[in-house]
Amino acid sequence: MAIILESGRYIMATQADVENALAAIVANILYPNGTAAASIFGNICRVYRGFPAAPSLDADLAADILHATIIPSATASKNVTRYPRQWSTVSPVAASLLVRVSSQTATFSGRCAVGQLAGITFNGLIFAYAVQTNDSPATVASNLATVIRNTNYIVEYWETSITVPAAANFDVRIVQGAGALLETKRQIEEFKISLWCSDPALRDGASGRIEQGISEMNFIYLADGSSARIICSGTQTSDMAANAALYRADIFYSVEYPTTIAQILPAMLFGTTTVSTEYNKNDYL
Repeated sequence: MAIILESGRYIMATQADVENALAAIVANILYPNGTAAASIFGNICRVYRGFPAAPSLDADLAADILHATIIPSATASKNVTRYPRQWSTVSPVAASLLVRVSSQTATFSGRCAVGQLAGITFNGLIFAYAVQTNDSPATVASNLATVIRNTNYIVEYWETSITVPAAANFDVRIVQGAGALLETKRQIEEFKISLWCSDPALRDGASGRIEQGISEMNFIYLADGSSARIICSGTQTSDMAANAALYRADIFYSVEYPTTIAQILPAMLFGTTTVSTEYNKNDYL
């Protein structure tokens, strides 16, 4: 999410951006071929920021649907600002992710590479997604579809294509990291990925795959072109005695990330407008 300042500058890399990046990574692990295909377990998996609503969670647990939630943990963030304030250029990467636009439909192809940003604009809005490690055209499409659904637009999604029937002035672009960033502060914050499952086997399998997948990453990538250092800081499992159908695992990650000002938004996709990268807790993949 970007906050527009005077002179065309933007404040980037907020807590919400880190949560969105983690949600996309978890979704990619559970749905490596995008959400139009089955999850790695065959179960439906809902991935979102915030806590689950109890009535919906109870109904989904009875149907063997997994919930994966992302929230900041109760641990206070730590200010670790230490670098001098100076503008730095975000180096562009080679163009490899492609998109074809036809009417109100975008179809992605090619090869994903960290440092690329996919953006869709329509009705005066921009929706941006920063490509993560192990992304594919299918997961880029599914993550963008989830971001757009947050604004209550209907999105038709399948394989590597998404369609927004109500879109006017629909356009899609892929850009590589570019522009200049000024780091104003740096913080370490702990985030919690919670898995809410109907049986211990699903819980243990999902937590194992997520831990394995994220353990391969030293950094996650944010929508301003910056990166955040990620380290696993612990795990915890629980079987809720009050609800025999709930088996939960919490995975904690320490994330060091900057708050930056972008002189030129790396997403300089469509000019100055409103940028959205947020998930709604009731939306899912």
